[in-house]
Amino acid sequence: MKTRQSVGLVFLLVVYFSSCSAFYLPGLAPVSFCDKETEECQTQVELFVNRLDSVESVLPYEYDMFDFCKDDHEKRPSENLGQVLFGERIESSPYKFKFKEDVKCKRVCTKTYKTANKDDAPKLDFLKMGMQLNYQHHWIIDNMPVTWCYDVEDGQKYCNPGFPIGCLVTSDGRAKDACVINSEFNKKNTFYVFNHVDIKITYHKGEPEGWQGSRLVAATLEPKSIKQVDENDPKCESGNPMEVPAEFKEDVTIVYTYAVTFEENNTIKWASRWDYILVSMPHTNIQWFSIMNSLVIVLFLSGMVAMIMLRTLHKDIARYNQVDQGDLIKLTPAKEKSSLPYEDAQEESGWKQVHGDVFRPPRKGMLLSVFLGQGTQIFIMTFITLFLACLGFLSPANRGALMTCAVVLWVLLGTPAGYVSARLYKTFGGEKWKTNVLLTALLCPGIVFADFFLMNLILWVEGSSAAIPFGTLVAILAMWFGISVPLTFIGAYFGFKKPAIEQPVRTNQIPRQIPEQSFFTKPIPGIVMGGILPFGCIFIQLFFILNSIWSHQMYYMFGFLFLVFIILLITCSEATILLCYFHLCAEDYHWWWRSFLTSGFTAVYLFIYAVHYFFSKLQIIGAASTILYFGYTMIMVLIFFLFTGTIGFFACFWFVNKIYSVVKVD
Repeated sequence: MKTRQSVGLVFLLVVYFSSCSAFYLPGLAPVSFCDKETEECQTQVELFVNRLDSVESVLPYEYDMFDFCKDDHEKRPSENLGQVLFGERIESSPYKFKFKEDVKCKRVCTKTYKTANKDDAPKLDFLKMGMQLNYQHHWIIDNMPVTWCYDVEDGQKYCNPGFPIGCLVTSDGRAKDACVINSEFNKKNTFYVFNHVDIKITYHKGEPEGWQGSRLVAATLEPKSIKQVDENDPKCESGNPMEVPAEFKEDVTIVYTYAVTFEENNTIKWASRWDYILVSMPHTNIQWFSIMNSLVIVLFLSGMVAMIMLRTLHKDIARYNQVDQGDLIKLTPAKEKSSLPYEDAQEESGWKQVHGDVFRPPRKGMLLSVFLGQGTQIFIMTFITLFLACLGFLSPANRGALMTCAVVLWVLLGTPAGYVSARLYKTFGGEKWKTNVLLTALLCPGIVFADFFLMNLILWVEGSSAAIPFGTLVAILAMWFGISVPLTFIGAYFGFKKPAIEQPVRTNQIPRQIPEQSFFTKPIPGIVMGGILPFGCIFIQLFFILNSIWSHQMYYMFGFLFLVFIILLITCSEATILLCYFHLCAEDYHWWWRSFLTSGFTAVYLFIYAVHYFFSKLQIIGAASTILYFGYTMIMVLIFFLFTGTIGFFACFWFVNKIYSVVKVD
């Protein structure tokens, strides 16, 4: 009966948190549009442009770098910390139109590149580089991406929140990327610029008892390449494609134009206007498969742990506690001692024999306590961030909110990091409290910042929009040293004031000799095996996360991610406890570092998977992009190592304290 109830509870949790992934709370007020300007609604529809990125390069670039049409009165909306760190650079564009006023064909600007002008050749070369590497525009209307929707296999429609600058037909006649969509793009060694867009804006009209005006619920476009004969009288219906030869031997003139139509659709609600983008993205079925796969692993591990706890361990403890062994040994002749239950239990299991050494302080206790303090900080930060994302506060509509939330939480959570590190260091018998608190505040964040700074230098040299401005770097350092470090000192102060954690058994003065171990109970094989099952729970989810980072796909299924996060916690804990029990039975009492490294080794599998993803899924070329990929990957691996290692350690710490506290030891 209890089993059925627990299965039902798990099912309800899965349904609840998966439904969270569809919940939408954008974090900003809707904007109403009217035919005539009023205080409550506006007539001007503004189109903003974001940075351009590519799946073949890690380097994003600002819109202005490509010499497109610029806004005469350019303005930039205020960006939050997350947008700056992700390299988003949003600015106004010259594409402006009135609400419900259709435009058939309008010239935006003309760009002329002359062979006689030395400054024009680098501009055109940069534009051609963008087409060759398939750089994508990202346009925004009413805080909503302007999508390029097209048919894919099985009759489905895919809506891409970006569209390409243009495309290239190579010297061997192969059409690359977007050139496949048009049979007219067939001239060898030629670039085709998408210099015209047909924009369609869908709106929801207000009800009489509802709001005033209308709200925009969709924005789509179709890019086209059209060569204009007369720039003063552009024709946008059809025409020859706009060709740019690979060699710059003659002047090139590109006329940028657009057409816009407005369409009413009262079936789409404003609150669900992102659905047509997100639903077209794959993977809900795969996400359910990922969850079920992870649950099977958890149930398997739970069964193993339950078998140990309820059968083997319970029998051991019952035998050890049947009688007061100390008194019994004193009163029994030497010949009869071998028949005591205590001696039988000792022969059956070795974990009790190491009770005098199991809480002996570990080597490098300072470093372990520092890692555990930082891991606690990362764990709390991750939990709160994912929980808020699951509720919809960090949805894709709220740009940069996820990274902003994570950074701010990390800064504010210095106190638990200092407290945990100091308390454990004191338990290990450490006395250098100043060194401990300084390392907790500076070691791991310093490694991350140094890596991040080097990556930023590469971005700055390459002229990428992802390069963090100097002012933002100063602000991050100010948050680190002005808020996080003092909070870490406060946490450490309270941690050192507390008494050391009391152990359930006394530690012997002389260390016990560890017997010869079998291959599977040696440290390295045990640690390597320990990371396999936790990684098995997350590797499918990891694919979607890497896609969102490197292939610029939107990630929005935070309900699934939160579930996988909980499953990862359980798996790391159970796998570490299981291996810890086996090692204690083999009379190896060095469990402190091993419990941290067993689950922390999952980060090594994460790195191996990231390498596999780089070579099998990505098309990244260039030394700078490769260095950036692995540089940022190392930051993720370090954070994941601290997080998983901390989970495994505290699970094992609880387990060891529990089993030795219920056994009578004289």
